Amino acid sequence: MTIFLKMSVGVTFLRPFSRFLVPFTLHRKTNLYSTVLQRCMSSKIPAVSYPDKESISSPEQLELDGWKTTMKSSVQEEGVPPVSSNKDEDTQAATRELIEMWRLLGKEVPENITEEQLKAIMECASKSSKKKYLKFLYIKEKLKKAKQIKKERKAAAKEEAKQAMLLETTEEDKQQNFPFLRVWDRRINTAMNWKGAQAMQFGQPLVFDMDFDNYMKPKELQNAVSQLLESEGWNRRNVDPFHIYFCNLKIDGAYQRELVKRYGEKWDKLLLTATEKSHVDLFPKDNIIYLTSDSPNVMTTFKHDRIYVIGSFVDKNMQPGISLAKAKRLKLATECLPLDKYLQWDVGTKNLTLDQMMRILLCLKNTGNWEEALKFVPKRKHTGYLEISQHSQAFVNRLKKAKSFNSFPKGSYVHKEKVA
Repeated sequence: MTIFLKMSVGVTFLRPFSRFLVPFTLHRKTNLYSTVLQRCMSSKIPAVSYPDKESISSPEQLELDGWKTTMKSSVQEEGVPPVSSNKDEDTQAATRELIEMWRLLGKEVPENITEEQLKAIMECASKSSKKKYLKFLYIKEKLKKAKQIKKERKAAAKEEAKQAMLLETTEEDKQQNFPFLRVWDRRINTAMNWKGAQAMQFGQPLVFDMDFDNYMKPKELQNAVSQLLESEGWNRRNVDPFHIYFCNLKIDGAYQRELVKRYGEKWDKLLLTATEKSHVDLFPKDNIIYLTSDSPNVMTTFKHDRIYVIGSFVDKNMQPGISLAKAKRLKLATECLPLDKYLQWDVGTKNLTLDQMMRILLCLKNTGNWEEALKFVPKRKHTGYLEISQHSQAFVNRLKKAKSFNSFPKGSYVHKEKVA
């Protein structure tokens, strides 16, 4: 009861002054609201100052060149490297980092990669192709290491056998044996070089067409160069070698770089002819025969007065008709080996390697016997020999009866007199 009375008394006391208090409170509230609104607007919308045109155009206040110099110096002091303008270096660095990351992940990546191999990796179109090429380099490096280890073990075993042999032999045996071996090796090399020099002057030309480097991948080109090295070695060791021509060999091309890399200092001392010219520019077209497995014309006998041309490329992607198309463009005669005539063909393509072609042609040149020549065809591709034709057998028998090739009249070839 006491509280209620006090509240009623307060209300009744303030009621006469209400008309004076209400305008005052409304005025105070309005000023408060406006002040708060202004503060909110000023905090959300930043004040924009419009500088004078004179201050913008004055170069003394801007000094952009000085500002750039200061920023560059500060970046260098902090140790932050400047942005590289050379995109090739950045790409090489990124490729090396990617290869290093794959190596850490345990993938098949070679330990040493040359600049040429790095460029080849950068030229790969996709990541899977890069992995395949790196795997190829890894396997190649692994085989090279295994071969080197095998070679070292073989040299060590040979040295041990030599030492054991030295303990058993006397001083007289040493003086007789070792000088003889050194002279024998020197004489062999001299005889081979002499035959190669004679072949370059009087030998039958054999052309390797090197105009197919654009059709091969780096791995296939390396295989082709390996086969060329084998071919040159077999030719050099033969009794009657060919005069080898490397035609359409581009200077500083992929083929020449790989050949110089393989041969090293011996490249300039090889007894063969390497030229940029085409075989059509060096020899008459009527004397040229292009050997290709796609030719419809089957080779019957070896012609000693013709120039045989072999397309120097490895075709693992199965691109048939490339060499045949080129021979037709140049209007050259084409032939293929009579594999179906003498061999029971089983599986695989009829494209032989360059060194196999070299050995077959050398055997045909020396003997004219197809059965002997086709022994160099891999046995995995056929199941045996067919019956040799009577014409070929009679020709071989006549050659065996002849004492030597010199018994024929001078200036004539064997195939001209013996083949009707």
